[in-house]
Amino acid sequence: MDYLEVEGTREFVARLAHGEDWRAQVEAFAADEGLSSAFFVGLGAVQDADVLFYDQDAGEYGTVAFDEPLEVAACVGNVSTLDGEPFAHTHAVLSREDGSTVAGHLDRATTFAGELYVRAFDADLERAHDETTDLDLWPL
Repeated sequence: MDYLEVEGTREFVARLAHGEDWRAQVEAFAADEGLSSAFFVGLGAVQDADVLFYDQDAGEYGTVAFDEPLEVAACVGNVSTLDGEPFAHTHAVLSREDGSTVAGHLDRATTFAGELYVRAFDADLERAHDETTDLDLWPL
């Protein structure tokens, strides 16, 4: 395991805007506040969602689109930079009306309502290509 000790520098609570993309709002917030690293948790509801699943054998993401209202039962992620821009690495557990759930890497979703807690860190984390996984990861 590689690791880096960080200290929290600022904390925020935020309400996401109705009708706008969930992850894009996190990235825009990070850009506006100059955050190069942070952790966030959230909850709420979305009107639709595109969830990604990484096929480890093929080394590529597959997208599953859900065109239905979903509760955001849990959303966790981190913010770092990728190609010089804020990137919100976002995972979510989404529940349906019948209580069944879908989960994975949240690529995009139209926000119905959303609330976040964000904690910024004192480190600059820039993602870099990792040859072993073929993913853009933190080079710690």
